[in-house]
Amino acid sequence: MGKKLPPSTPAAGRRRKGPSLAPLSACKRRRTTEASGWASLPTDVVHLVTSRLLADDVVDYIVFRAVCSGWRSCTSDARDPTLCKPDLWPRGWVALCDGDGVRPDDAGEISFFHTRTARRLRVRLPELRRHRIVGFTQGLIILLNKRTAAVRVLHPFTRVVVDLPSLVPVFHDAVRNRNSLLDMNAAVCSASSAATSIAVVAWFPWTRVVIGAEAGRPTWEVLHRGLFLRSILPFQGRLYATVAMGGSREIMQLYPRSPHPVLAHVPNDFGNPSLCNYFLVESGGRVLLAVHHLTAQHCGVEPFQQNAYKLFALDIDRGELIPVNCLGGHALFLNRDLPSVSSDSIYFSLRRDPVVVHSIRTGFSERIGSDPPCALSPLPTIF
Repeated sequence: MGKKLPPSTPAAGRRRKGPSLAPLSACKRRRTTEASGWASLPTDVVHLVTSRLLADDVVDYIVFRAVCSGWRSCTSDARDPTLCKPDLWPRGWVALCDGDGVRPDDAGEISFFHTRTARRLRVRLPELRRHRIVGFTQGLIILLNKRTAAVRVLHPFTRVVVDLPSLVPVFHDAVRNRNSLLDMNAAVCSASSAATSIAVVAWFPWTRVVIGAEAGRPTWEVLHRGLFLRSILPFQGRLYATVAMGGSREIMQLYPRSPHPVLAHVPNDFGNPSLCNYFLVESGGRVLLAVHHLTAQHCGVEPFQQNAYKLFALDIDRGELIPVNCLGGHALFLNRDLPSVSSDSIYFSLRRDPVVVHSIRTGFSERIGSDPPCALSPLPTIF
């Protein structure tokens, strides 16, 4: 039996004279006020934040808009159905497709790496199934349907898709080499006829034909014939390439077509052009040409030390190549697997020397690897 309470002791449940804690409703009001403060940011502040996010990474812009409905209502949707706005492209993101040996269309996903922030994202993309990847441009994925040969452009982070017509008619008329379709490459450009659509330009290693199609157009067209393309670079909505013309090398604008497509002549100061390699790359908002050439043989010099590079910046307006002696602290990669990074350097591989670094500042090459060599990447990368 419980003991009775004395008369002076308050009974259980009896109301106290004053509250010892703040009412729960007041706490709710405080949290609501704090939350509404973030949601009610001035529109000009929101626009300032989003403009800076878009300048760096569209993924951060997408995350910002997902925070609250107020921010979504005063900002533009990242899902541009035409994909014609380059500021909404996944710029700076590089696809990592070869790491596990599984083809992306079988895995249904791709890992992306941001070259500036070192951020890594694995994205599930069911749209890859029944398609083959034939190119990347500023993070956009160009797909070829394995059954119909239709081409589509996919934004990996917004899942927006732009469809283009099938390659079958132009392939039978102009390409005619079935093996070329297996090694087809493509790039996304700004459409030459309208600012509200994109274009895809495709080329084939075994057939010297360049074709193109604009979104919304029913067919592909032949842009160039008989060109021996060496290195191809999409830049600011256009497509450029180094082209072998007899004993000389030229830099040419492939798209949009121009009455004067040759922009600059590569100097013949590096010996036999057939023994040189030419790479077009983008760095710091400009087009660079890296020329790989051999130096004179000297006693006591190892073979890898005879390899050298010369860098030029392309002045598109004047059609000039300007020598460059600095990459602004960046490094240029001409290989797939490299163990270390030094600024103002070019990394490449040779048959017996898998990893060699050439310093732009000193002009010397140094061997830094001894594993079996890797194949040269068709698309150089700058970090």
